Amino acid sequence: MAHYSSVSSAMIRSLILLACAWGAAVASHQPAASGGYCYTSMFSFGDSITDTGNQVSFFPTAPAASPPYGETFFGHPTGRYSDGRLVVDFLAEALRLPYLTAFLRGKTAEDFRRGANFAVSASTALGQEFFRARGLDLTIIPPFSLDVQLEWFKGVLHSLASTNHQQESKDIMARSLFLMGEIGINDYNHHFFQNRSFTAEIKPLVPMVIAKIANATKVLIDLGAKTMLVPGIPPMGCIPRFLNLFPSKNPNDYDKLGCLKWLNNFSQYHNHALNQMLHGIHRDTKVTLIYLDYYEAMLKIIRSPQHNGFTKKSALTACCGVGGPYNAGSLVCNGNATASNLCPDPSRYISWDGLHLTEAAYHVIARGVLDGTYSRPTIPSGCTY
Repeated sequence: MAHYSSVSSAMIRSLILLACAWGAAVASHQPAASGGYCYTSMFSFGDSITDTGNQVSFFPTAPAASPPYGETFFGHPTGRYSDGRLVVDFLAEALRLPYLTAFLRGKTAEDFRRGANFAVSASTALGQEFFRARGLDLTIIPPFSLDVQLEWFKGVLHSLASTNHQQESKDIMARSLFLMGEIGINDYNHHFFQNRSFTAEIKPLVPMVIAKIANATKVLIDLGAKTMLVPGIPPMGCIPRFLNLFPSKNPNDYDKLGCLKWLNNFSQYHNHALNQMLHGIHRDTKVTLIYLDYYEAMLKIIRSPQHNGFTKKSALTACCGVGGPYNAGSLVCNGNATASNLCPDPSRYISWDGLHLTEAAYHVIARGVLDGTYSRPTIPSGCTY
């Protein structure tokens, strides 16, 4: 479990100043990405569903820094909480972009010429001071909330557009695809995992979380973003870790798939509020805000696992865990594979470690995002600048 109390605000400020000091390296005109899409870079924000190495940069003993994480595609741990690629990686491949450099691993502006990843595992939409005021254990809540990630991005944008800052920034923003998360689920998770009241403390968080996402979306639009993907949260009642955490002897608490109804209802409550927010943001016609339906994407896989190569038996069971009815008796997969119940073929499983998905499941979701099944509206393929 992560310990973040030693990561100070001074470190955050120094990282931002470092980003602002990097020299300009991006060319003002890039060829359009092939494959029908017209984006020359991508920038992503969020948490462990999107993080490609930021957490392990300052927390080298994080679970994702050890095997069996990364075993399927990269052959070694990369800081991704999966056995391989994430949705953001499959989006980069579709845009013919390199895998995004994690912000904390970059050294020069050249590293971010085609985009950057600011997502940090376990991070939240709300700031760490909010959780401090509520008396939560801050050693597992990193000080890299959505606001901090936005400041990192501003520093990178400044470093990439230092000659004619205003015009170059506008060009970069217009030619880039932005992935806003998923972000917000950890605001709830940190409360769940510290035994806080669902009715009194967790459910009332939703408007505050949505307001933070709305603010970040508006900031990017004001900076010139034209195309932004904003995912909802997955069905929490189908996640093995939550099924293990909240067992019930009442069969009516579960749906026909075996998922917890009340937790899925909560996910839908968040996603409905997120959709309403996106529809209510004032913007010009050249700005496209796209909702990504991670909820329905994951639920569809669980409904018909065999259709995508998964086994029905493993639909709600983690590939890598430490036992229990869902093989999700701990927060994440044990880094020591010999002490974990590790499945022989992750491609047959939906859940990787009880909280995060396998590369195979992320691939199915990314495919649906790209073909419009889980994106509303669909991602524009033509140039909007």
